[in-house]
Amino acid sequence: MPAETEVALERASASHFHDHLLSDRAANIKQSAVRDVFDISMQSSLVSLAGGNPYLQSLPLDRLGDTASKLISEHGLEALQYGGGQGTLELRRQICEVMAAEGITDALPENVIVTAGSQSAQDVAAKVFCNPGDVILVEDPTYVGALNTFEAYQVDAQAVPMDDDGLIPDELERRIAELQDEGKSIKMLYTIPSFNNPSGITLSRERRQRIADICKAHAILILEDNPYGLLRFDDEVFLPLRADNPDDVIYTGSFSKIFGPGLRIGWALVPAHLQRKFYLASEAVILCPPTLNQMLLSAYLREYDWKAQIDTYRALYKERCEAMLVALEQHMPDGVSWTRPAGGFFVWVTLPEDINTYPLLQKAIDAGVVFIPGAAFSPSDEPSHNLRLAFSAVSGDEIAEGVRRLAPVLQEAIEAR
Repeated sequence: MPAETEVALERASASHFHDHLLSDRAANIKQSAVRDVFDISMQSSLVSLAGGNPYLQSLPLDRLGDTASKLISEHGLEALQYGGGQGTLELRRQICEVMAAEGITDALPENVIVTAGSQSAQDVAAKVFCNPGDVILVEDPTYVGALNTFEAYQVDAQAVPMDDDGLIPDELERRIAELQDEGKSIKMLYTIPSFNNPSGITLSRERRQRIADICKAHAILILEDNPYGLLRFDDEVFLPLRADNPDDVIYTGSFSKIFGPGLRIGWALVPAHLQRKFYLASEAVILCPPTLNQMLLSAYLREYDWKAQIDTYRALYKERCEAMLVALEQHMPDGVSWTRPAGGFFVWVTLPEDINTYPLLQKAIDAGVVFIPGAAFSPSDEPSHNLRLAFSAVSGDEIAEGVRRLAPVLQEAIEAR
């Protein structure tokens, strides 16, 4: 028997030997579909329309390198040391300025908790507020990372339908009534109201306060995730739900989309009466956010024109979104439709209902293009006739080529029904 086979068998045996030690919670921990295709999408022969990566090439990288070097040489003893568990005061003040640009003008630094990306804030929220079996309401579709986080805490994620104007208030009320009739404990509504990941849909201005009022009437917290809020394609501003509902919304933001995801810095703006529990739960996991990364971000927000950089991103992503919409119009077969986002990174494609897009992924890879199947973005185990396309990190020419490669795969699936 080859040595490598023996090693593999030994590892498999060891894994089986320790299976009984795993917690019930561990059975719910799994890798997201986005991560499943991440390595594949890096192949140079493929056009990746899968990952929602920001286009970092537009950042002033040489100057940022000098800033980072100066931080370490002049402030290294602080930058490389442990820091406070809530995050530096300077960065928390600056985060309040970022949120003011989004329409939240009453945020206080003491209610801001710096986290390891906004997904860490979702993790803390589920841990602090949910017992196994508790319900978190989610949009359908919604962010796969949040679904995986909720599953890890044995939370019952229940989907609420959307239409072109976002979460449907009447459907939200109906689902709340049904779940309460079943004796369920509903703790939160998780929502991405602006440029939803994966659909690109934006909750209409007319619905926003009604959604908040419905949740308030049933004592349901809102967990608002807004990583794309500043990346709108025009000047129409959509106020976050948190803007007018400070006591009823946990608001999470991130620098991953407006600066760089590699720093892993996000934040939660927490109602004052909930701040202490949330902060202590976050500190118990990460001890403290990385001090060097926070100081680099503070220097960027203090010394660079970060708003102009966001304007650069907005123009870039608008151009790429338009390139994708044009390519879809040119190449998609009859029976296929898609969303027309007003910001963010994603377009949501819908095929006829009896087509499962998951088996189409390998065929698309064979054709030289990668997407994310829609089933990843729902708590349901049912097949999905949707798929997500990302345009943020791909040039207009690559977008057109990727859509051109994808179209025959979808055409074949439609003809084979």
